Amino acid sequence: MGSKKRIIVSVTNDLYTDQRVHKVCQFLYENNYSVLLVGRKRSNSLELKPRDYKTKRMRLIFEKGALFYAFFNFRLFFFLLFRKSDVLLSNDLDTLLANYIVSKIKGKSLVYDTHELFTEVPELTSRPRVRAVWLRIEGWVFPKLKTVYTVNQSIADIYTERYNIPVKVVRNISPKWSSDQVISKQELNLPENKHIIILQGAGINIDRGAEEAVEAMKSVENAVLIFVGDGDVIPQLKEKVVNESLSEKVLFFGKKPYQELMQYTYHADIGLTLDKDTNPNYKYSLPNKVFDYIHTNTAIIASNVLEVSNVVLRHQVGLIINEVGPQEISNAINTLLNDEQKLNGFKVNCSKASVVENWEREEEVLKNIYL
Repeated sequence: MGSKKRIIVSVTNDLYTDQRVHKVCQFLYENNYSVLLVGRKRSNSLELKPRDYKTKRMRLIFEKGALFYAFFNFRLFFFLLFRKSDVLLSNDLDTLLANYIVSKIKGKSLVYDTHELFTEVPELTSRPRVRAVWLRIEGWVFPKLKTVYTVNQSIADIYTERYNIPVKVVRNISPKWSSDQVISKQELNLPENKHIIILQGAGINIDRGAEEAVEAMKSVENAVLIFVGDGDVIPQLKEKVVNESLSEKVLFFGKKPYQELMQYTYHADIGLTLDKDTNPNYKYSLPNKVFDYIHTNTAIIASNVLEVSNVVLRHQVGLIINEVGPQEISNAINTLLNDEQKLNGFKVNCSKASVVENWEREEEVLKNIYL
């Protein structure tokens, strides 16, 4: 096998729920790399289970805002500078500056995995001065990069056009999933006599249809909507559920490790992915949950954003709604719950789609990049 190449992988999150980065790290570990994944530890971070590769979470004084990003990159710069490595892997724009400067100082290879159109997220488009800083960093570093990949073809095309460099595609697809050891609904505290509708993910934020999904449940009978994950809008959703007496119809389960999350997904009849076309980042998004739903034979109700609707329609695994409103969502849910043949047809198609839509196939692109 020869000596192992040392790679340091960096992210700004706390490593707990980032499945894309974990899958890439596991791939590298299994292909003779010595892997160190670096992120941060927040005050509310949960303990990580042991992994095959090494991890480090840095504690920082600041947990959000400009000071967090400045201090994180400052700490990351010195960490990378004084650690031995052969390759640096930067995930997203908020780790790129430190990685790029260190790669130049030490003459090391730099790979950039951009998970989204970072400068187009609502949190930045609503703050033009902050966005301008990130655009300047991106505009300075991106054209100088030699190895870049991203999550779908739409985003790859945008970056290629913007910076005139080739961008490969490694989609954020679930690995093949087996239901050999299913945890019962009872053990997961799920109602056993009702249909389950799930909205999951680490970024349940504004403009992702969560508020409308809660409202839609007023018009849906014999079903519960469950949120498994976290995000900016969860606190106000919980408040809304209490204020509008929906506690029997909407349940919150918080962040879960991936294998546990998939147990909830497995029991769901319908999975929601409701990003709105309010900004380029959401317009071209292809969330991991789309493939999680496919791998657990969970029929999908999706908003009409390009990459998601392409997958759903190509494999006939669910319904596309043109408007993300409570009425449209409840109509789609009721259509499926009242038509068992249609619902089961989508579930069967999920099973077929999972054979081709899986992480094992995406790894072929990673082999061309790293091996």
